[in-house]
Amino acid sequence: MMRWLALAVTLAAPVQAGTLEGRLVTFTVETWDDREAPLLVARGRTVVVGKGVEFGLGPEGFTGGLDVVPVAVEIGPTRIELSYPQGIGRFYEAKFNGYVLRFETDCALFEKVAIDPAGTTMQGVEVWAETGALYIDVAGLGYGPDSTLALELQVADCPLS
Repeated sequence: MMRWLALAVTLAAPVQAGTLEGRLVTFTVETWDDREAPLLVARGRTVVVGKGVEFGLGPEGFTGGLDVVPVAVEIGPTRIELSYPQGIGRFYEAKFNGYVLRFETDCALFEKVAIDPAGTTMQGVEVWAETGALYIDVAGLGYGPDSTLALELQVADCPLS
């Protein structure tokens, strides 16, 4: 009788909120004034979200006068942190110049995306989500070794692809 009670309690427990942990994600850098005619689309890198830094990008070589700014990206279950371990400068000014994280899912993965002011030193960052993609626009902003960006996410309970 106790087994049935324990099973009933387990089944009635609320489903945990969604997580990015274990999800397949492709990270790329894009620069465009017109999304259909980008000025730069860096080589995408794909990983499964786990412990530690998922992406540590460095320069890839100039394309049309633009190159990738070194960035470290750590993705947690409901948080993304970016930092700039080397170099000082300003991001190229465009309608969009930043990062796109595409998670393998067909559902609207992000219910809420917010910049965490306590973990962010960069001002003026714009962030939005489209289905399974997260866009982080840093166009025209300054960066350096003390620059950080932290995002708090409410992740939908989408099935893993």
